Amino acid sequence: MDFLHIVWDPASDGLKLFGNFKIHYYSLMWMIAFILGYQIMKKVYSNENQSEKKLESLFMYSVLGIMIGARLGHVIFYQTELFREDFFSVFLPFKFSGGIEFTGFRGLASHGATIGMIISMYIYNKKVLKKSVLWILDRVVIACALGGIFIRIGNFFNSEIIGKPADENLPWGVVFKNVDNIVRHPGQLYEAFGYIFVFIILFFTYWKSNKAKNEGFLFGLFLLLLMTVRVFVEKFKIAQVDGREDWILGLNTGQILSIPFIIIGLYYMFLHKSNQ
Repeated sequence: MDFLHIVWDPASDGLKLFGNFKIHYYSLMWMIAFILGYQIMKKVYSNENQSEKKLESLFMYSVLGIMIGARLGHVIFYQTELFREDFFSVFLPFKFSGGIEFTGFRGLASHGATIGMIISMYIYNKKVLKKSVLWILDRVVIACALGGIFIRIGNFFNSEIIGKPADENLPWGVVFKNVDNIVRHPGQLYEAFGYIFVFIILFFTYWKSNKAKNEGFLFGLFLLLLMTVRVFVEKFKIAQVDGREDWILGLNTGQILSIPFIIIGLYYMFLHKSNQ
């Protein structure tokens, strides 16, 4: 640590487990997110008298929906040229253009993950749960909020989604040595910190209030809180696509994509008529 700021210069991007096999820190954070999410949903399902078999199916649908949605979301919203330049890298953890190289699952968008989660929960409810899609969405968002914390920490480890240049005297400013020597806002950690509060609010709203009985309320609260954090933190992050900084009414891509989710969240919190 420098006297005035933090220098982030990791010696490795992952942990060597055996031989040449290495698990990237980013992948490790995803694993932690899913494991902790599973434990939370285990408590929720026990509280709701749902079977462990349905919980196991939930885990499978969640992993597939979130990962596929996050990857496609990144490519569609931020890197559409991959469909043309390196098509198979969109779906596989490898780079094929210019030679095959294992990259891990990098380039994942939270907006795409949210859409993927909603779609996968719709399918899961129709095929397995057979209650209502809002019932499961109201509960699975608690685990999703917790997972978001670790994903952003993984982004910090990877020195990606970096922040804008900051005052060199900012005590928590970070120099990402893998990128440049500029003191920057740790935008990934700002977002992770915001998600901590999103998780706490959702967790205690579910366990300590009757709001879970209002179908759609917790889902709406999740969208409102999560995307509000995203809109705020985007002010401190560099544009993920050249030419997309302040491109519509002073808002960047991440902020523009967040607005519809916030509106949907408000609808489910205050206008949606519960069937229960």
